[in-house]
Amino acid sequence: MGLSAIVVGGIALVVPYVNLQVFLWMILSGVFIFLTRRFQPRSRVTILEDAKEAETLTDIPPGDTGRVIYEGNSWRARCEDDQITIRAHQKVIVVRREGTTLIVIPETLLDSAD
Repeated sequence: MGLSAIVVGGIALVVPYVNLQVFLWMILSGVFIFLTRRFQPRSRVTILEDAKEAETLTDIPPGDTGRVIYEGNSWRARCEDDQITIRAHQKVIVVRREGTTLIVIPETLLDSAD
């Protein structure tokens, strides 16, 4: 928009009609905005990676939700197994995400399977 204002400022030295200057500025601004969009980086959708570690902040009762700290942020979390209670300050593995809720399993569950 600033570049179009500079161009219209140069044209204003030759064309003294304010209405035409405003019209040219609007058209040139639209064209320059359209052209510069192709040089902007594409936004990426952030996807959670599978099987990453997190730590519980609160207890996660069976079939209910609690809070975990994942990648530096607090998330609502639910245990994959509806029969297990996960205590606070326990390491968990993030299995997947459902909306804004992380589905986790306790790290000790994986250790006992080995």
